[in-house]
Parts: sequence; C-alpha cells; structure tokens
Amino acid sequence: MTDTTDRKAVSLPPGDSPWMRVWQQEAAAQAVSALPVGHMARTERPAREALRPGVLGPWWAAGARAATFRPVQGLQALQATPAVVAWLVLINLLMQVMWQRLALSGPADFHWQGLLQGGLDLALIAWVCAWVRPPALGMARLLCLVLGVEFVVSQASGLLWVLAGWAQAAGQLRQLGVWVIWLLWLGPMVWWMAAMATALWRQGDRHVRPWLFAVALLAGLMALHWLMPSQQIWTPGQAGGQGEGEDEPVRLVLTEPVLRAQATLPEQQLAALKPQRPGVVDLYVLTFAPYGDEEVFRRESAMVADVMAQRFDAQGRTLQLVNNPRTAEQLPWATTDNLRRALKRIGQLMDPREDVLFIHLTSHGARNGVLATALWPVRPDAVTPALLKAALDDAGIRHRVVSISACYSGSWIAPLADEDSLLMTAADAEHTSYGCGRYSPLTFFGRAMYDELLRTQTRSFTEAHAKARGLILQREEEAGKDDGYSNPQIRVGARIGPVLDALQRRLE
Repeated sequence: MTDTTDRKAVSLPPGDSPWMRVWQQEAAAQAVSALPVGHMARTERPAREALRPGVLGPWWAAGARAATFRPVQGLQALQATPAVVAWLVLINLLMQVMWQRLALSGPADFHWQGLLQGGLDLALIAWVCAWVRPPALGMARLLCLVLGVEFVVSQASGLLWVLAGWAQAAGQLRQLGVWVIWLLWLGPMVWWMAAMATALWRQGDRHVRPWLFAVALLAGLMALHWLMPSQQIWTPGQAGGQGEGEDEPVRLVLTEPVLRAQATLPEQQLAALKPQRPGVVDLYVLTFAPYGDEEVFRRESAMVADVMAQRFDAQGRTLQLVNNPRTAEQLPWATTDNLRRALKRIGQLMDPREDVLFIHLTSHGARNGVLATALWPVRPDAVTPALLKAALDDAGIRHRVVSISACYSGSWIAPLADEDSLLMTAADAEHTSYGCGRYSPLTFFGRAMYDELLRTQTRSFTEAHAKARGLILQREEEAGKDDGYSNPQIRVGARIGPVLDALQRRLE
C-alpha cells in the first residue's frame, strides 16, 4: 500500500476512463485540502464586482433605442451584475408607484399588496430572456436591456395616464370618446409587446420556434393582466375618514354591512313597491346610474326620482339602482341582474293595458351604445340597448318612457323604438352630451328636462324635451362646448301618445 506522498507523485497516463476521472478528482481534492484555510476561503468567495458610477443610464439609453425599434450595439461593455438588475427592477417599481399616484386626483389609499404583482412578470420575463439563448450578449445583459425597454414604455404610458386622469377630473376626457380609454391602455401594451419581440429577436439566437414561444408567453402575460382583477397600488380614497365634500372621490369598502345590505336591499325595495290601481293610469319609475366614480350621476338619479314621485304621482312606485360608495347601504347597486329583477317585478305589478314605466339611465356613453359602469373593486357588466330591450320584453312591459342621459345616446333609439314607447336622449348618435364632469351638479340634459321643466312648468315629456333643446344649446355655447351641439333626440310611438295624454289629464 502506498502512502499519500506516493499518490501525489503519480503522474496520470493520457486517456480517459471512469477510473481515471475518479483518480483525478481524488488528487485534486487532496491538493485543495493541503492549502491553508485562509487561502481556501479566498478561493471559494471571489470579490464581488462593485457597481460602476452611472451604470443605469446606459441601460435606459439602450432601452430607449430598443423601444423605438433601433438596433442596439455595445451592450457587452455594460455592467450587468445582479445588483444592476435589482436596481433596474426597483426603480421601475418606484416609478410605477409615482405614476399611479399622480393619475389619481384627490385623496388616495396605498396598498402594499400591489407591489407584489410584478413578481410573476419579472420571473416570466427573465425566463424568456434565457429561453431565446442570446449567444454573445448573455442572459443577464438581455434582461437588463428588456428592463430598460420597460422603463421607457412605462414612463410614456404613465404620463399619458396622468394627463387622462386630469382630463377626466375636469370633465373633458369623455368628449374624446371611450375609444380613447382603450387606446390609453392598449396602445402602451402593444408598444411594449412589439419592442420586446424585436429585442428578443435581434439579441437572441434567431431561432424561430423559441422566439415564437417566448412571444406567445408575453402575449399570455398581457391577456392575464386583462382577464384577472389586478390589485392597484393606489385607489381613490379619502383623507381623514369621511369626505370633506360630496364631490370628493370615495372608495367603496366591501364591509360586512355593505355586503349584507346589497344581499337584501333589492328584494326589500321591490317588495315595498305599491301595486297598480285598477282604472288609474299609474306611472312606475326606475332610475339607473351605473357609474360610481362621479357624484353627478347619483345626484341626477335622486333628482329625477324625486321629480317623478312628486309631479307624476309615483310615490311608492319609484326605485333607484345606483352604483355609488355613499349609497351602498341604502340603495341597490345598478347591475344588470338588479335591472332585470326590477323590471320583472314592475311588470308583475303593472296593468300592461293602462300603466306606464318610466326609466331614466344616466352615465357616460360610447358610440356603440354601451353605458359606462364603475364601482371598484366590483366590476358590473355593461348595459346596452339590446340588453334593456330584452329585459323589458321579458317583463311584459308594454308602455315605456325611456330617458337616456349619456354621450352618443341617440344610438339607443333605433334598437328600442316601437309604437308603444317614447324615447328621449341627451344627444344624437354622433355627439357628446355635456355636464357630467366630477364637479358638475347635474347633466345639462337632466337639469333642463327634469329639474327645471318637468318639475315646475309641464307634465308633458314632448313639451319639456322641445324646450330643453333650446336651453341646452344656449348653455353648451356659453360653456364653450367645441364638438358641436349635443342635439337631444326624441321619438314618440303612435300608441304611447294617448296613454301619456290620459296620464297628464289625470294629474292636472
């Protein structure tokens, strides 16, 4: 048997075999064990590379070139240590916090859980960078480049959202149309997707299948953000508890009292509706205000319900469906389910031969007829003309007076028109209406039509609508409305006229 000294002196013959590899490993291990302890520690723990001054700026510059689809050169000379990646991630996150806060006017509540949402994004993006196998650049540098692209895109989109938030607070955003909201969300996402795909192709190994798979994963990530409810870092809130003014934004908190109330309010208020009176033309009233981010719609719903109850003998036959945090424990929410249930119950109470349903819908509107809904964190379904018509038909309600106070609401007339309906809108199908900004007391249409004319001057819907058109035109010109006269519309079915005349004669 040879001792340790003899084994150290043995020189291995050329060639390779499992036995030879084991012998080499044992010899190398013994050579390392013979080194001093301090030398071993220095060998196992190499010095950590220090951050170079100004190391992040070149990555942002490279990200700007990649985000604008220009070739990027010289990335091998840039530092791409774990510390650099960590700083790029942290600064991207801090900028996201800043832009989200600036996009909200007024008080806001901070939610630290929203900071964790980007973890899946970062992990997937890092995996994609490794998947395309950048041959010369390396995975770390490609990840830094991608983070630079994300930084540039997020700054541009953040600025757009801040400007959009300020425009909405001033009541101007809706004049541009709902498609602008889609563009503000979809535009930066498409830009980010295209820039990422281009960077991965140029810096990767340019094999089609891995690249297509990476792009598909990024597209799936975009779809996931759209389909899954996201936790926002900032949400509208209030400083110091309850609000200092009724126009200040209020955040809905899903407390147990709110959930209990919404579970019972619809049935309670529907059960409280009075039945119709035989031989009497009764008017049933339903107001529907689905946009809870602005108080003007809550106010208009309450005002219209009050006018109809007082002037049209509808006390006990009036129901409000309203999305608003301030009324979450008093009024049922304006959801499509509650709308169908309310119409079904009213249809059961009415005499279809003599009674009339009046329904007033107030919200922001789109060119395609969709009414905007908002009640964060609840996500109510949108209401469309087709949905309302189907609900009215299913409820068996024959005589209908439908009033829509929204932009482009003239698009509702054709789908709802029949000989037993009177339809009134705040605008035609090509123009916005006016007066539904955050600090508006009432919409121009609601103020003129209901608060001024039907409240004091007349009980004729056609007469009030004709006079309201002139008042609205004058006020829109004085307010500087720059996209043309809203042009409120009306259509009176041949068979609804005599019924409304009979109601007016009874009331007067």
